[in-house]
Amino acid sequence: MPKRKAKEMLVDVWMTSLLLVWITYVPCVSMTPIMGQSKSTQTTSTASGGSDAAAAVAAVAVASGGLGEGQRLLSRAKRGWVWNQMFVLEEFSGPDPILVGRLHTDLDVGGRRIKYVLAGEGAGTIFAINEMTGDIHAMKRLDREEKAEYTLTAQVVNADTDEPLEPPSEFIIKVQDINDNPPQFIEGPYRASVPEMSAVGTPVTRVTATDADDPVYGNSAKLVYSILEGQPYFSIDPNSATIKVALHGMDREMREEYLVVIQAKDMGGHMGGLSGTTTVTVTLTDINDNPPKFSKSLYEFVIPEDLPMGKMGGKVKANDRDIGENSKSTFSIVEGDEQRVFEIVTDAQTQEGILQLKRPLDHESKRAYTLKVEATNIRSEPSSGGPFKDTATVKIVVEDSDEPPVFTRPVYLLDINENAPINTVIGTVNARDPDSSGSLVRYFIDRHTDLERQFNINVDDGKITLAKPLDRETDMWHNITVTATEVRNHSQISRAVVAIRVMDINDNAPEFATEYEAFLCENGKPGQVIQTVSAVDKDDPIQGHYFDYRLVPEMLNNPNFTIKNNQDNSISVLAKHDTFRRQKQEMYFLPIIVTDNGNPPLSSTNTLTIRVCGCSKEGIVQSCNVEAYVLPIGLSMGALIAILACIILLLVIVVLFVTLRRNKHEPLIIKDDEDVRENIIRYDDEGGGEEDTEAFDIATLQNPDGINGFLPRKDIKPDLQFMPRAGQGSGPNGVDVDEFINVRLHEADHDPTAPPYDSIQIYGYEGRGSIAGSLSSLETASSDSDQNYDYLREWGPRFRRLGELYSVGESDRET
Repeated sequence: MPKRKAKEMLVDVWMTSLLLVWITYVPCVSMTPIMGQSKSTQTTSTASGGSDAAAAVAAVAVASGGLGEGQRLLSRAKRGWVWNQMFVLEEFSGPDPILVGRLHTDLDVGGRRIKYVLAGEGAGTIFAINEMTGDIHAMKRLDREEKAEYTLTAQVVNADTDEPLEPPSEFIIKVQDINDNPPQFIEGPYRASVPEMSAVGTPVTRVTATDADDPVYGNSAKLVYSILEGQPYFSIDPNSATIKVALHGMDREMREEYLVVIQAKDMGGHMGGLSGTTTVTVTLTDINDNPPKFSKSLYEFVIPEDLPMGKMGGKVKANDRDIGENSKSTFSIVEGDEQRVFEIVTDAQTQEGILQLKRPLDHESKRAYTLKVEATNIRSEPSSGGPFKDTATVKIVVEDSDEPPVFTRPVYLLDINENAPINTVIGTVNARDPDSSGSLVRYFIDRHTDLERQFNINVDDGKITLAKPLDRETDMWHNITVTATEVRNHSQISRAVVAIRVMDINDNAPEFATEYEAFLCENGKPGQVIQTVSAVDKDDPIQGHYFDYRLVPEMLNNPNFTIKNNQDNSISVLAKHDTFRRQKQEMYFLPIIVTDNGNPPLSSTNTLTIRVCGCSKEGIVQSCNVEAYVLPIGLSMGALIAILACIILLLVIVVLFVTLRRNKHEPLIIKDDEDVRENIIRYDDEGGGEEDTEAFDIATLQNPDGINGFLPRKDIKPDLQFMPRAGQGSGPNGVDVDEFINVRLHEADHDPTAPPYDSIQIYGYEGRGSIAGSLSSLETASSDSDQNYDYLREWGPRFRRLGELYSVGESDRET
């Protein structure tokens, strides 16, 4: 209640001020009605429900605007609006609607029935007007942040007919702001960073708060910033909201993160203002303000002397309180390694110094080392005066190991003459045991490098000897590997390369560089160069090659050719005359002796072949054959080739014709004189018996078991081979004649390749194992008349029919 009374008192004071302005302003804007027509309308505005102030305003409006009916001025009538704005406080709440203002017109006199009409934004919903009095009330609580002003129109109409008495007039109702919105940090919470050890006053970041209240009216939106938490480390500018470093020497290694609470308060920070807060997380970033520090001032390592180069012998560690690039260090050896035996590298992952070997260790020559190592930061701050460093001492003890033998040289170069005798000593290799105990050494040749076993080595003294003869022209170099092994420990092996160079001796005679064949023109001139000849030698003397050429002694007085030395290890063969003829001699052979300058000199005899040829006038060789010379005049070589081609073509045609005639197939239609169908051929002779094999081949009939019962047809020439059915062959113990005949009958009837020819099939084989013996008349000396067939009836039903036939035959003959 006290707060509400204070607000109403404030409204009354504000209305009184407006009244004073109104009194001063109204005489200047009031209009005098013209021709007795009073058209002026006045408005009065209030911010509260104070009736006294409203009545005073209305009285002033009536007093200043009213004129007698008889007073008519000859002047233009003007509208009688006093204000075009009204004001109302936001967020006003009360039991009754708040009076915003009052409309009044000069037409509202006497008993004239008029009414006021309100239209526009919020008319009838937010704002309501009393049609009779013109009072405008706010029906709802207003919020300036939602809508700051409303535009409405007012009009006076006849209360009975709703006929407009004046044109509509527009005015504005403005919502006056009150401090009802606290400041807000839209972008919060914030994160910021600043380098450690920053100076006091170094800006960190800037925050921003917003206030939805009216920044023009009053101090509702005037903000002031302050720190609630985070002192004494940081401060903030109350107006610009810039956060700054407030404490000197803030060390990240002591504390890395700070939480600062910022407050923004409106009303200029005075009492009663609204406030909002946010947090700022400030992180101190690292700078290189800490040196590296070895974890120990003295490191001791024991390294075996056989440690391979590049392998780790020990590790040192330097710690740095900084982080990131500021904590990285490099390691180096600054003292104690004059021979550059060791090196120290940095492990990028662990930031440790790795001690490695650059050269092999030797316990016998030096057994201990004392090194001074240094760790240096990679990065340094400009104000630090240089990178931070730290040093430590490293003591190394070289441990004795069982080492393999050591050759006096890693590579041996030996020479030997080619064709040297077997067991010739080529050279010696030497190795020793570097250990203090000094074990004996044995030598061997790695046979993978001497597959042909051309060399041997003495296992005790390392002498390399020749096992097979060497030829420099075959292989000039031989590279073998020799191993040295300790006697007491065969696992300790070392190797050395032995390069054996085969030295040259004069063991190859020179010879022609190629197989020369010279051509000599018949019409050549004496002294003409026939051929230039050079020689080659497989040997390679140090002083180089020099060859001597001469004719064989038998040819020293050669009447046809001579040689000339060209002084460049070559000779020219010259013709002595021009009377060479192909008819007389077509080819000449000229033996030449070539001798080198070796020790002893070697020589060889090489023969140069010289052919006599026919040449053109320009000396171009055309033909070297004698036959070409004796050809008839006028018949060229081209004509002879053409004639020969024609003859070959005729021969090919004849051969093709004969081949086609032989391969021509006989027609399937049989000529009349060759047709044997339905012809019975009778033979009067009985043949020569089994010894007669010229008439027909009875081998198949004699032994059908040999071909499994298959008899080919001989009376026809089938196009397709007919395959017999499986299972139709004879058994192993003989052939049933009846079954044999039935099979052949079935094949003859169903053979697709056989035409329906009538033929006589002669079977001379009656089977084996019959109790009746042979039925053939060929094997008996008796005649038909002496034969008695009555016994056939006693043989059983199988021979009953045969007996009847023979019995009938006898009776016929008798009759």
